[in-house]
Amino acid sequence: MSTPPNMQPMASDREKHIPRVLISAGSSSSGKTTVTIGLLAALSKAGHKVQPFKVGLDYIDPSYYTEITGHRARNIDGYLMDEERVRDVFLHGCEVDGEADIAIIEGVRGLYEGLESLSDIGSTAQIAKILNCAVILVLNARSITRSAAAIVSGFKAFDPQVNIAGVILNNIGGQRHAMKAKEAIEHYTGVPIIGIIHRNNEMMISMRHLGLVPAIEERRRSPDFDARISTIRDVISEDVDIEKVLDIARQAAPLPRPENTTFIKREVAEKPVIGIALDEAFNFYYHDNLELLELAGAQLKYFSPVHDKHLPDVDGIYIGGGYPELFAAELEANASMREDIKAASEAGLPIYGECGGLMYLTKKLTTGVKGKGAYHMAEMPESTHEMVGALPGHTLMGHKRVVSYNIGSLALDTVIGKTGNNFRAHEFHHSEVTELPADAQFAIKLSRGTGIIDGWDGLIVKNTLGSYAHLVASSYEEFARSFVDFVGKNR
Repeated sequence: MSTPPNMQPMASDREKHIPRVLISAGSSSSGKTTVTIGLLAALSKAGHKVQPFKVGLDYIDPSYYTEITGHRARNIDGYLMDEERVRDVFLHGCEVDGEADIAIIEGVRGLYEGLESLSDIGSTAQIAKILNCAVILVLNARSITRSAAAIVSGFKAFDPQVNIAGVILNNIGGQRHAMKAKEAIEHYTGVPIIGIIHRNNEMMISMRHLGLVPAIEERRRSPDFDARISTIRDVISEDVDIEKVLDIARQAAPLPRPENTTFIKREVAEKPVIGIALDEAFNFYYHDNLELLELAGAQLKYFSPVHDKHLPDVDGIYIGGGYPELFAAELEANASMREDIKAASEAGLPIYGECGGLMYLTKKLTTGVKGKGAYHMAEMPESTHEMVGALPGHTLMGHKRVVSYNIGSLALDTVIGKTGNNFRAHEFHHSEVTELPADAQFAIKLSRGTGIIDGWDGLIVKNTLGSYAHLVASSYEEFARSFVDFVGKNR
């Protein structure tokens, strides 16, 4: 039974009611990201305060969601976070940027894909159950009609605890195709079709080897960025029953608040200034990481290794992931910035480079390496560029692909924590660090994952640390406090 639009389930002081719905799919490349972009844009245009979330650890999709809604998109992951932490991140995200009146959560890969074959850990389905929200399934219906009913039936029956409340058919040809698929699904499964999206090349978004082109880069390079988002919004507004999406979201029950929250402001005597590298080359940051650094007492100062000629006056540096391989020539050409960072490293300034940041901190970066196979690689010339050189090693940007959760333990005191601290994180890269000296020192021992070499990650020189591990501060809670304390002590 539907809940009337002007009514919501009652919540107590220990609960919070947030209308919410999860957008998932049968598999990757079904169109769920494009559908999510369109829904966010349509709901925002209609005056809703929309809070976006992404299941899993992708950086790029959330960059679009933040851009479209004006609310910082948050990542939630059932392997890195326990149930209480998932609810903490979700409820905090819905409140901190101004009270959201609806949350839209995009899943990762297929609905049931996760860490293991026999459990739902790390899957979209796990998050749907933790957050007790309905799922709208985006189905790539190209060339199928009655088989679409079998697919939906299988997804519905596979885990009865997952409530598939609607289906959006994508890649539909003509009206006859749409009618047959809709009639079959509704007849055999009882799940309503709430959207029929016809094939449309104008719905395409630029892609490369790690996924979409990040929004910060796409906006700068594409004068028609807003027009393309508007096109997607208009198609979704026309082809999807937005009121039905709202109705499904409003039926979600109140969520219990966690017993404890990670998002607590800490007072410090003097705020250390942490420089955050942010531009086209470096923009892979979880908003939780940046917010928790501020809550731990840091002042954040943003700078661009591509465009700024000199490093600003900072007490520490955080260089996140991104695409340094695609901007290697520009990074090399900005010699004054590279020299500033290397001098700061030699002087003992705390520096943390994460994946792309690690690559930038090594001596050299070679792109277009031949003989490494292929995996949807962006076009890159075969060339070698000088990088910062604060860390040893030569980074080869070939076609090796590493994507995995990892588990690590700190073997040394560093800017991200003390000896013995344990974390769960993830790595996703197409590069490898070679030509390391025999006496290279590492701060992270991995029990799961690839890292830099032989199960070791966290290449370290003085107070400069570079790692392939992407840390999530709402999961690894020592990150923000350790970073701020370490920087403060080394001023």
